[in-house]
Amino acid sequence: MAISLRLPFMVAPARSTTRRMPFDKRGFGEVFAAIIRAAARNTGLAVTLSLLTVLCGLQALALLRAPAAWMPAAITVKLAPGEAIALGQHELAAPQSDRNHLSLRRDAQDGWMLRNLSATRQVILLRDGGEQRMGSVPLQAGQRFQIDSALFEVRAADAGSVTFARDGHEWRYDGAVLYRDGHQQASCPESHVASKLLSLWNRAMPGLVTIPRPLSFGGNLYCDNRLGLAQVTSGAAQLARSNGELQLSAGNPDGDRAALLVHAAGSPTDLRKQEASLAGVNAIVVGHTRFQLNAEGGQLTLHPSRHVTLFSAPDLKLPEHVTWQWQQRALWDGGQSAAIWIGLAASLACMAAALAFAAIRNGGTAMLLAAGGVLACGVIALVSQRTGHAPSAACSMLLAASALLLWLALPGRLTLLTAAGVILLAAGLLSQLELGLGAPESSWLRYYQKSAAMLAIGAGLGGLLRLWAQRQTAHRAHLQQRSIEWLLALFAAVALAALAAQVLWGDETGVFDLQPVELAKLALTALTAHCLALRFSWHNGPQKLSEHGARWLQLIAPALLFLALLGLSLVQVDDFSPLILLLVWSTAMAFAYALAARNRKLAGALIAIVLTAIGAIVYLRCAGTDDLIRWGFYADRFLVWLNPAEHPHTGQQLLLGARAISDGGWLGADHWLGLRSLGMTAGSAVQIPAVQDDFAASFFLNRHGLAGGLLLWAAQAALLAGITFTAARAYQAGAAARDFRHAWSGRFRYFALCGGGAFVLGHFLLSWGTNLAIFPIMGQPMSFLSAGGSHLLFFLCPLLAFSAISAQSLEGE
Repeated sequence: MAISLRLPFMVAPARSTTRRMPFDKRGFGEVFAAIIRAAARNTGLAVTLSLLTVLCGLQALALLRAPAAWMPAAITVKLAPGEAIALGQHELAAPQSDRNHLSLRRDAQDGWMLRNLSATRQVILLRDGGEQRMGSVPLQAGQRFQIDSALFEVRAADAGSVTFARDGHEWRYDGAVLYRDGHQQASCPESHVASKLLSLWNRAMPGLVTIPRPLSFGGNLYCDNRLGLAQVTSGAAQLARSNGELQLSAGNPDGDRAALLVHAAGSPTDLRKQEASLAGVNAIVVGHTRFQLNAEGGQLTLHPSRHVTLFSAPDLKLPEHVTWQWQQRALWDGGQSAAIWIGLAASLACMAAALAFAAIRNGGTAMLLAAGGVLACGVIALVSQRTGHAPSAACSMLLAASALLLWLALPGRLTLLTAAGVILLAAGLLSQLELGLGAPESSWLRYYQKSAAMLAIGAGLGGLLRLWAQRQTAHRAHLQQRSIEWLLALFAAVALAALAAQVLWGDETGVFDLQPVELAKLALTALTAHCLALRFSWHNGPQKLSEHGARWLQLIAPALLFLALLGLSLVQVDDFSPLILLLVWSTAMAFAYALAARNRKLAGALIAIVLTAIGAIVYLRCAGTDDLIRWGFYADRFLVWLNPAEHPHTGQQLLLGARAISDGGWLGADHWLGLRSLGMTAGSAVQIPAVQDDFAASFFLNRHGLAGGLLLWAAQAALLAGITFTAARAYQAGAAARDFRHAWSGRFRYFALCGGGAFVLGHFLLSWGTNLAIFPIMGQPMSFLSAGGSHLLFFLCPLLAFSAISAQSLEGE
């Protein structure tokens, strides 16, 4: 039996070739209307894809236009027995070394000998058993060491502590605390509260959990971890833990160099003129540049890696005993690029298959494979970079583009928040690539490569989480409230452990090349959102006053405890920007609570406080003050901010940033919004300290002008507006819910999005305020633009994933 299928816009076949059937205007109108409706539904996606294509295309154009750059693949030094040569920044192509940094000497008996000539920078020798810093030595019992005319006798020394004596006083140092005749010294007069608390912690806690602090020799004060010596410059020498043992090393005094002698069995050794044999040394680090060593008789070959100076041509005048083997910078291949190319090709194929099969509901498995493939490629890229074999810039570009495309291809309606986030990520990667290609050093591309790898990992994990959430919603499967609370508690414990690791083994820059503070901010937001969401069910609980008090502590204690611990950790940083960031977050969360609780008095009070703060900033900026000198450390930042020209050294960052912005003007330094300078040199803007991080906005304005900055501000405003819209919808869903689970879920999403948006707003305000001299200099990266891998992986990607899941859940409800 034949079946005839006729659509509304189809006509029957003509019976005669000379007669034309009438045109079906109604059917054509329905099809045209359907096309218009489909286009209207996908306008946002089309615009987002177009902008993403343009930004990725600009990255590819920058790679194509990048001029050839050359650097030494091998540096060969040939010396006869008894000869010596001084090497430095010019001969070693080490941009962060001194002009004459080290001395190489060939000894007839001991072979190649090395001595550090720099008064301020270290030289590190790497062996299979560990590392040795030139100018340092582990102390042993029976030794004596002398700092100028002050002679100390070492009575006992082991891996845990060292005891030495002078002038009838006995000193003991355990790597954290200095004891004089068995008693801890008093705090120094200028010590801050954080330093005093740290001293109390080190004194009370066992050695395993104490925070290492070096012992400094010199100066006129006996206090804290300072051992005063008359007529010796403060910091002339220091004793600190390194490689599991306490080592004495020459300090870096600003004045005259003090003599530092160690008396052992033989003749005294001057640590400032210490000479070490290169026998058994695999590599050395000179000014952050690492050199692999290969010695063969009278020839020593150094293979530089990381922080190597780039040259426009393989031509350089070198000393007689030094020769270079040149290599061209590779932008299109290198490292584990082949494996990543294959993985990305498979991921893109799975993505295309998922989109093609979405209509018949068979695309879930393919999209799952695509997200897993992007995640695997990101991990490979990050591990390769950490092992010194980073993938090429072109490979990183495709990796980042695939991650962004995956974010748009995942199921669910495209929201303003997701679209703005993708555009900001692409713009930030473009700026980091321009900086990497324009800097005269090989290591600057690592920021772009790391951001691309982190983005792929974050997008892959976020994609898997979104697919899991979609499946849970489709099967009506939800986590129990108790399970959610256990997960939040586990999240808080992990964040606290990471913060503790930074305090114990890290510094202000983080630990193990990561910033646990970013994870802590996310955990703090989640905990607080949970407590505030439960607060709205207050009247459904116990009615007795005593039970109310216990319930109040149960609800809010986790957030307060975590906030206190996070604040204590951040206070240790010599910068008040973390406190300002927490203040912005706290104000925004309080305002969100006031709106949800319809508390007009609280909302009005918060608005008044914000207006007062703005007025105080304007007053300080316009009027200035001479009373700031009495404020100590923080006064310096305000004085530099108010009068940077009077502080040319400490105000260098602010002055260079202002000059870069001024050179950019409205249309960029090239007067073409940065299009003519794509891939070219970055000019003087690269000299701004922390230009890849805190002052990334100054480079962006220098490159793309204020017009480009206005477009960036519009995208940032769209992101914040998207967060606000999604949070408002979540609050409405929670308010309209008729059961506890849906009500808690809506309120939790509302407060979590408000908290995440508050942190992003704080980063925007602090970064723009720092770059535009609205605020004193505060070290906070600009979200999406700065090369902050931890901020991207531990905060931004989870925030975008959570917002997408929230929008998807709201559609399902």
